[in-house]
Amino acid sequence: MLTRRNFAGFVSCAICTATGFLATDVSAQNSPAATPGLKRKLLKQTEGPMPGYVTLLMEVEIDAGTTVARHTHPGIESSYVLDGEIEVPIQGQETKTYKVGEGFQVPPNTPHAGSKVGPKSVRLGITYIVEKDKPLASPA
Repeated sequence: MLTRRNFAGFVSCAICTATGFLATDVSAQNSPAATPGLKRKLLKQTEGPMPGYVTLLMEVEIDAGTTVARHTHPGIESSYVLDGEIEVPIQGQETKTYKVGEGFQVPPNTPHAGSKVGPKSVRLGITYIVEKDKPLASPA
């Protein structure tokens, strides 16, 4: 069982970088390969919604000027902009800029990235429903 202590101070992905940590061992996000300028806080982890999957609820902050590399997830990402704005290129879709109060969804295994827009950081609420025991993010 993962405890709050396991997650203290972890840093990594935002709209999930390509660091290659497992969805069930999020503490591996302390990897030196983590993208500078990205802070991620696990708020809740739940088994399911079906066997072999895990749901992760996170708060992610991206510092001004930080670009998130192109990557994929082994499941769906649903994001909501809490503060700031961000440009998100998702393969097969038109690149859009999302502002406070707007949300977006990235289909499973779909390459996407992110770049900071504007003079301040971006805060996102993100829910991942991903395959258990697979890297949460992989380079694309």
